[in-house]
Amino acid sequence: MRITRAQIDALEAAIAETQESTRPADMVLHQFFRAHPDMGARDRGVVAEGLFAWLRRRRSLEALADSRHPRLLALAVLVREQGHSVRELEGLLTEREVSWLQTFKSRAPDANPAVVHDVPDWLWEKLGEVAGDDERSAMTRSWLQPAPLDLRINPLQAKREAVQAELAAAGIESAPTPHSPLGLRIAGRPALNKLPAFTRGDIEVQDEGSQLLGMLVQPKRSGMVVDFCAGSGGKTLLLGALMRNQGRVYAFDTSEKRLSNLKPRLKRSGLSNIHPQLISSENDSRIKRLAGKIDSVLIDAPCSGLGTLRRNPDLKWRQTPAGIAELKAKQKSILASAARLPKPGGRIVYATCSVLPEENEEVVNEFLAGHPDYRLVPASGIVAKLGWGLATGDYLRLSPHQHGCDAFFAAVLERTGDPVPAARKKVEKPAIMAAGGAGGGTGSPADTAQGNSDGVSVTNPAGPEVEETLE
Repeated sequence: MRITRAQIDALEAAIAETQESTRPADMVLHQFFRAHPDMGARDRGVVAEGLFAWLRRRRSLEALADSRHPRLLALAVLVREQGHSVRELEGLLTEREVSWLQTFKSRAPDANPAVVHDVPDWLWEKLGEVAGDDERSAMTRSWLQPAPLDLRINPLQAKREAVQAELAAAGIESAPTPHSPLGLRIAGRPALNKLPAFTRGDIEVQDEGSQLLGMLVQPKRSGMVVDFCAGSGGKTLLLGALMRNQGRVYAFDTSEKRLSNLKPRLKRSGLSNIHPQLISSENDSRIKRLAGKIDSVLIDAPCSGLGTLRRNPDLKWRQTPAGIAELKAKQKSILASAARLPKPGGRIVYATCSVLPEENEEVVNEFLAGHPDYRLVPASGIVAKLGWGLATGDYLRLSPHQHGCDAFFAAVLERTGDPVPAARKKVEKPAIMAAGGAGGGTGSPADTAQGNSDGVSVTNPAGPEVEETLE
């Protein structure tokens, strides 16, 4: 595919805007396309792919380029990441730019392993504390590849084989996901929002790992279930479908905008057992009224989102150790609040799309130490019962280099009896709860990296026509 001068200029401009912004890259790109309505689909594709290639390989590219200038980085992306030759581009560039590219191609890469694997030093060191060298290398290398596009079948309305055949008739290749019985993995990035299967509500965009989290809840058909950080409702819809449109599913979130994104999806799904609830915080009175009445709670907690770096590569440059500490405090507060909801024998599935123990095991262990009325249920038994063919231990752990989906952590916590009297328990300072879905905060990484990875546009990612973010 030949590149035009206008596409190079647009990629340069998009990189410059992303460098200057504190917002998530997909939001910056969406605004960039809205500001340039004359760009065609092919031009948008070049810019989107180039921008995210730069974000994935930002550190090694900037080290090799010895520059953060957007123009030089755009040229570096085209040559090193997208395989364009200097000869192919030289008619579009100045003599000085051609000379720079020739020098760039001759440079030896930086040997620093954090640079080689394109992560910040703090994250490389942190991963080394929890994984061996081979595991750390495999994990970080997997983040350098784009994520596949996964679909989930609505089991109330369609069969996977029938949807696969319909997609094939539309020229879209797909294959069953390795572990989820409801998933299809799509080849490429086709626009889906005009497909009859989508408009009928037969399919939703949802990463396979996110599907497995919902299934781990094992909701009872006639039960009462809470999706505590529902976002725009990807897992909420799955829970409602698993319950065969019976019982009640409460979708809690602090963002009216995120919950409003659930409405058209809910209408397509055919579900009537979903009850969206806008709450002010994790200590809202609506939560208190349901205390001790709920069978199952899913907490897809706001987190660093580091498990979604294939689709959100900007997060590794935006997160910080201080931000992780802030998120941990928020996660602990949310889990403590949600612990009031289950009845004895009821369960909480606490989950993140993070790979860091601070957000995962540490939160769970500290919760159990302060809540003797809860116990950890080994995930291995549940996974074996569900027949996913996954080897796991006490916790469910998913990762792109091992399972092909986004990285997730999940712990199943069961209430064994009545809570310890409040006077004997340490009262934690409430934190404002944010949803599990990405992009709902105030602009800081801790707010905008809300962590779950259902979120994929139903259109071609280069196209601004329909930006329906799906949780």
